Amino acid sequence: MSEAGLLSGVERPPAPSRRPIGSERLFWAGALVLALLVAMPVLSLVWIAVAGTGSTWSHLVRNVVPDAARVTALLMLGVALATGITGTILAWLVSSFSFPGRRVLSWALVLPLAVPTYVAAYCFNEFLHYVGPVQTGLRALFGFRTRADYWFPEIRSLGGAILILSAVLYPYVFLAARAVFLMQSRRPAEVARTLGAGPLRVFLTVLAPMARPAIAVGVSLALMEVVNDIGAVEFLGVQTLTFAVYSTWLNRGDLQGATQIALALLLVIVALVWLERASRRRQRFAAGRTEAAAPTLQPLRGARALGATAFCLLPLTLGFAIPFAVLARSALKRAGDIADPALWRALWHTVLVAGASACLVVAIGFLVTYGVRLTKSRTLRFAARLGTLGYALPGTVLAIGLLVPLAAFDNALDAALRQHLGVSTGLLLSGSGFAIVLACTARFTAMGHGTLESGFAKLSPHLDMAARTLGHGPGAVLRDVLLPLMRPAALTAFLLVFVDAAKELSATILLRPFDFDTLATFVYAQASRAAFEDGAIAALLIVLVGILPVMLLTRSLLGGERPGRA
Repeated sequence: MSEAGLLSGVERPPAPSRRPIGSERLFWAGALVLALLVAMPVLSLVWIAVAGTGSTWSHLVRNVVPDAARVTALLMLGVALATGITGTILAWLVSSFSFPGRRVLSWALVLPLAVPTYVAAYCFNEFLHYVGPVQTGLRALFGFRTRADYWFPEIRSLGGAILILSAVLYPYVFLAARAVFLMQSRRPAEVARTLGAGPLRVFLTVLAPMARPAIAVGVSLALMEVVNDIGAVEFLGVQTLTFAVYSTWLNRGDLQGATQIALALLLVIVALVWLERASRRRQRFAAGRTEAAAPTLQPLRGARALGATAFCLLPLTLGFAIPFAVLARSALKRAGDIADPALWRALWHTVLVAGASACLVVAIGFLVTYGVRLTKSRTLRFAARLGTLGYALPGTVLAIGLLVPLAAFDNALDAALRQHLGVSTGLLLSGSGFAIVLACTARFTAMGHGTLESGFAKLSPHLDMAARTLGHGPGAVLRDVLLPLMRPAALTAFLLVFVDAAKELSATILLRPFDFDTLATFVYAQASRAAFEDGAIAALLIVLVGILPVMLLTRSLLGGERPGRA
């Protein structure tokens, strides 16, 4: 289903397939090759898992998988509930009511997207540590002398992981739900109010059910990030299936076992997505928004207004203000490190990898989505869906799926050139930054594909037909007609991928060549040796690099709100 269909609650049936003709075959073939290239990690995982002997699978099933699966399920359930409830209520408040600070909060609530999960974990540990400001203040206030004199929750726990991950991932739900609340016609809600329903009842019985597809999309994106995370869960001591894959591969040296766990995890994720879609297959909400139907915001006063402001400030404080304050304080202590050449190399590598990945995702997304639009090919549509599964793969799993075929290609090329020319190429692909760019491209293609598919869905096919009747070929139609109209969607896709690729740690730490650090791996290296303060400037740079794209993205996604509304 396209992102547009998810956000509107209406799933369009696929157009009938037909065979490409003439110059369309070039687009069909190119798009198919690109889609399969992006799907290569998934296909590689299946091959490795099936080719394995399975000799250690029984050991993993008995001793590793059950506990890791239980912890992963509890973590995903906790994050799903926290992000779903928090993000939906926040979206409802800022799109339906007027209260103090609402205009600033409506865009500031997206800022936690700029904070990577692993950075948030490090910051919360510093903030809530025994020698941190919170516990130090408690001891000074109540006269406690030692840790044994009082009880304080342990942040390095499953509950702490749920709190931290939810605090930085709720914007996925907030953005999706708010976009739908702004797009929806308010007439059903007004009818409910005329029948005596209060604001809360209208929200629970009318608005939230109509926004369920978008909420499900936001929660799904948040859960994909949870499954992908390795830095935060490792630091917090939470043994998830993703960490089991990482440990089985690197600590036990069992590639096949790690791949089998990874494939099982992928199947579970796909099954959950399918079950959720099947549960709402019969739901159709086709009420479109019109300017006449969009009411002004309902003003809140007194305790309700203060309560709405406080509720919005709490997740913003947890997800952005606390991490940013901790990073700024630590960075000031290490202000001299700003001149470190390694830091600026890491920043350059981060921008280079994120920018190249975003450009590739947008280019591949354009060719594949236009190929499907042009040919209506079911084969190409299936290949495109297969390629978007990369987002469901944790970064460690994706690294396995890429490393094996890239290393095989490098070894084959090196052997051939040694034999015929006496020249050694070494690790041409798997030993360079290309592997990281390809991993980010495979992982975030789903974002670009969904955004561009949604943009193409808003363009009438009659535009293509009119241009074709004037003698333009498929390439000219795409270049001269569709591309100018798709600039907002392309910018949104680019920003989405750039922000997430700049934060990517799991795949980068496994695929990076020697002496190739990004800001993420730079921070991870410092935190791994219990010297997070030494990486504070790098962590702050990650957040700063993400803030501007996040703000531009917010403006792009939420630009449908009338500026006249307070």
